[in-house]
Amino acid sequence: FALITGASSGIGYATAERLAEPGCRLVLTARRKDRLDALALKLKEEFGAKVHCVALDVTDTTAVLALPKELPAEFADVSILVNNAGGALGTAKCTENDMDDVTTMLDANVKGLVACTRAFTPGMVERGEGHIVNISSIAGVEWYGGGSVYCATKAAVNAFTYAARKDLHDTPCKITTVSPGFVNTEFATVRFKGDADKAANVYKGMKYGGPLLAEDIADNITYALT
Repeated sequence: FALITGASSGIGYATAERLAEPGCRLVLTARRKDRLDALALKLKEEFGAKVHCVALDVTDTTAVLALPKELPAEFADVSILVNNAGGALGTAKCTENDMDDVTTMLDANVKGLVACTRAFTPGMVERGEGHIVNISSIAGVEWYGGGSVYCATKAAVNAFTYAARKDLHDTPCKITTVSPGFVNTEFATVRFKGDADKAANVYKGMKYGGPLLAEDIADNITYALT
């Protein structure tokens, strides 16, 4: 069964729906517990899914590392980890980066992902099964002005994943990156700290159906896992 970080919205939310449909048991984590509870109820009603929700901030390393032992026995053997939590803040130039935003992005996008992997891979290796999916971004390989730190965090995710794959090569455990392009979720709204007009402008003028949707990325994640 699967543990998904950042499951309260966007790609994490859509992935929970996709994995619940074929009967996957789910541990859903995010900071907004009320949203997780609402999603869990929806998944139980639609798919009869077994779901356990945990309020978790992946930047709290102590809480992340303690989580495997705190899960109920029914949900303890995590075999799929979807490292989805994270995001971008602002579009400052490198000469103007807000260091609080820098710290938040590094802690969530990189340190949080590393901590979650550290927490759950030992159990996977011990049980002889496991698949980690790290949500990266096209920004990890195609860099753009105003995104220096976000791009750097996703490049770090890519490097960590490739190195971790070598660490796990003598085990049955797999590790995959999924690197979306533009996806119309709350991502842009969070980036611009709630400014809906600025968020809408991110996708303005896109042709041929506009940006990807969270469900598109969830389909890719499910494909990789199956």
